[in-house]
Amino acid sequence: MPDDQAPSGPDYRHTMFLPETDFPMRAGLPKKEPEMLKRWAEMDLYGKIRAASKGRTQFTLHDGPPYANGNIHMGTAMNKVLKDIVIRSRQMLGYDANYVPGWDCHGLPIEWKVEQDFAGKGRKRADVPSSELRDACRAYAKSWIETQMAEFRRLGIEGDWDHPYLTMNYESEAAVTAEFLKLVEKGLVYQGSKPVMWSPVEQTALAEAEIEYHDHQSTTIWVRFPFEKGTAPEGLDDAKIVIWTTTPWTIPGNRAVCYGPTMSYGAYRIDKVRDDMEFDPWTAAGEIVILADALADAVKEAGFVSEWTRLRDVKPEELGKATLRHPLDGHAGGYEFDVPLLSGDHVTDEAGTGFVHTAPGHGQEDYFAWLGHGLPGDQIPHTVGPDGAFTEEAPGFTGEKVLVTEGKKKGKDGTANGAVIKALLEHNALFARGRLTHSYPHSWRSKAPVIFRNTPQWFIRLGAEGEGGLRDDALKAIADTKFYPEGGRNRIRSMVESRPDWLISRQRAWGNPIALFVHKETGDILVDAEVNARIVAAIEKGGANAWFDAPDTEFLGSSYNADDYQKITDILDVWFDSASTHAFCVEARDDLKWPADLYLEGSDQHRGWFQSSLLESCGTRGRAPYDAVLTHGFVLDAKGYKMSKSLGNTIAPEELTKQYGADIIRIWAASSDYVEDVRIGDEIIGSAVDAYRKLRNTLRYLLAALDGYTEEEAVGHADMPALERYVLHHVARVHAQSVSAYERFDFKAAWRAITDFANIDLSAFYFDIRKDCLYCDAPSSMKRRAARTVMATLLDYLVRWLAPIIPFTAEETYLSRYPGEADAGSIHLETFLTPPAEWTDAALSEKWGRVRTVRRAVTGALEVARRDKELGASLEAAPIAHISDADLRSALDGIDMAEISITSGFTIDEGPGPDGAFRLEDQSPVAVVVAKAPGEKCARCWRVLPDVSDETKLCGRCAEVVKS
Repeated sequence: MPDDQAPSGPDYRHTMFLPETDFPMRAGLPKKEPEMLKRWAEMDLYGKIRAASKGRTQFTLHDGPPYANGNIHMGTAMNKVLKDIVIRSRQMLGYDANYVPGWDCHGLPIEWKVEQDFAGKGRKRADVPSSELRDACRAYAKSWIETQMAEFRRLGIEGDWDHPYLTMNYESEAAVTAEFLKLVEKGLVYQGSKPVMWSPVEQTALAEAEIEYHDHQSTTIWVRFPFEKGTAPEGLDDAKIVIWTTTPWTIPGNRAVCYGPTMSYGAYRIDKVRDDMEFDPWTAAGEIVILADALADAVKEAGFVSEWTRLRDVKPEELGKATLRHPLDGHAGGYEFDVPLLSGDHVTDEAGTGFVHTAPGHGQEDYFAWLGHGLPGDQIPHTVGPDGAFTEEAPGFTGEKVLVTEGKKKGKDGTANGAVIKALLEHNALFARGRLTHSYPHSWRSKAPVIFRNTPQWFIRLGAEGEGGLRDDALKAIADTKFYPEGGRNRIRSMVESRPDWLISRQRAWGNPIALFVHKETGDILVDAEVNARIVAAIEKGGANAWFDAPDTEFLGSSYNADDYQKITDILDVWFDSASTHAFCVEARDDLKWPADLYLEGSDQHRGWFQSSLLESCGTRGRAPYDAVLTHGFVLDAKGYKMSKSLGNTIAPEELTKQYGADIIRIWAASSDYVEDVRIGDEIIGSAVDAYRKLRNTLRYLLAALDGYTEEEAVGHADMPALERYVLHHVARVHAQSVSAYERFDFKAAWRAITDFANIDLSAFYFDIRKDCLYCDAPSSMKRRAARTVMATLLDYLVRWLAPIIPFTAEETYLSRYPGEADAGSIHLETFLTPPAEWTDAALSEKWGRVRTVRRAVTGALEVARRDKELGASLEAAPIAHISDADLRSALDGIDMAEISITSGFTIDEGPGPDGAFRLEDQSPVAVVVAKAPGEKCARCWRVLPDVSDETKLCGRCAEVVKS
């Protein structure tokens, strides 16, 4: 009924059947949700779900472990909410979908923090025994696990919180070691001395997954290399090869220069240098340099050359016959050796000079170019030590640091570049210098730049593509995996195709050991099943400390002489820990199944956890540990900027739950296009709040309308009015849409289907029409009983559709509908219902689609009339609908359009209608004229009807109801 003032006269409100419910309009989620969590814990909801799911088909989403360091943020909150929606929707779909949370506990960030804590107590790292440090790291991680667990649970995440997996549990550490030893036994693990990304600040090697790229300003230099006497191209004995580099500190490590075998080179004689500057250039007239022609002009500008003459072509084959001298030849007596010119396909004419300075100890391409030409690996120098300082293998520069590793300037350039440049000037080898801002690798932990440094490390061999090795197995597994979105397949495939062998060793303390013995003379790895079994058993009993603290003889037994072997004390890359979680969690638990159905993480994990898990599992089991991979984007602020404390634009999940409640965060996550980067801010959260408020009002209306409803009141589908059958048709439609969306992890589509149905089809249409029937018809009325039957059905379906996304509100609604379930019942023990086939009626839907077309035209006309003060309530009207389309008129046969339009009368005319009639648009077949309804206003239903009694002020229908 409309909300206009009631007519004067008798008050019949006590005779009406007004809705009633204790379900509050204001949700009060921040207070109510913790109470719901307490109820779920007391009733052991998780245990009940597991018991109810027993025997069903298993669905396993394996939790990618968050790092046990710091409070959760909006990114981790969104990740966990998405996972929970997956689990809850799969439970509703009839699966046994157990969720086991986990944590990544080892690694440098925790070790750093603990070292700082010790330093605050006056104890340096060197003074703390490694076992004590590891114990402190374990305690630190445990404290954050407890904090994060509480924060995740506050978001309504349901799972086996009493038995999470932790990479630092002794059995986990033993399992990781066992997985590593499987790869050793397969011959996939080797020690190699090659340039790896090294963090001087952290003093450990880093893998690609631990690297992020930031802008960095580098000193660039152009350096002259003279020819070895008698080897220069004809007529160019005094010419110099010029190279360009952004890392001057690598010049002491130079051992070769590479050229492009198909590039065009020329010899250029400098005729004149610029004389309009306040300093003298390092170039001089008469000097001859050899450059790639495509880059010559850029080099000319850098060297402040105003005029030069190109003397002749220099063929690549001429270069291949030549040999160079080191530009520091004669410096500290350490660089008196030949520098070969090597052909290299990696040389381009995109930047530089066309010649690539090659320091095989400081770059992957340099390293492979050196070895690819058959040059000995033992001639690759170790010019830089673990702390980023030059070693004695860089004569004249020993002790100079590439980067500052301590204090306020940590991560800034050290003294090495300046020392090298000074030496080059002394030897007249510097052609030019400059500054360049470019993308440069940094450690994701310390945020400091890294360097490439030649050092012995442990690797997992991937093999070249097409050789049938681990790389090929991984590429096949990628082809066999489903990706959501599909673009993820190409992303991870390209990474696996191009990635180097997996660097797995770290020179730190807090982590799983590289539990190997290496023969001191031969360098062979000891591979013995009995020794390996003793190692795994010891770690399972005493954790990683057992490897470091126990005597070697405890592992080697009587079969080997401990003096013949070296125990490796490096630790495993933490990515190997998390890569192995499928083995000691998914595979080891009976309530999960291997391989997992789904891995769900941020898109950055294509080069992180997705990839490391893929490689580990392919190496040990020959296939991926998952059948499907789903990725989401990053959480940005409202303007699209990355959240950071320095920008002051972070939003803590805890703040939002305190202000709005977890269900609002969950709506934000579910309604976002999470495949892309997702924004969050006050306005965006406000939209989620508005959507929730509308939906809650829909649920509240249904609960109120069903006050006192029992199954005895129910009406069968065949006996229902057409409107009710039409609504049930929509229930079947929306059910198919939402379930399909849940199945393909498209939560935005599910949310939209449900909320559009609630707002457009129910609140603005069906509820609006049936208010009069619910409030005014007799309880025995077939129409009223049918409406209440449909509303009971609507609530049962809606609460199930919504349970995965807003579990707190769904539970509150369910318990309000079924108060008898308050002790042990829960919507989360239910599954999706199945609409009967008879509900789907395409012909009926088409008919009512036309009815709604006419209704929209009438509603528009009524709004205009009310705006122009020609009309008060819609019940004062008896509109005339002029419908020129015969098919549209026939659709109204048998339909009470006054009831549908919420007017007191309705007339249908075949004509096109007068010029002044209301039309929704030009050429519309419906033209509406708003006329006043004849008669008096009923004091009970407020319809204006001719049969209203002067005595009772009631219409005939209301008089009968009141009388009965």
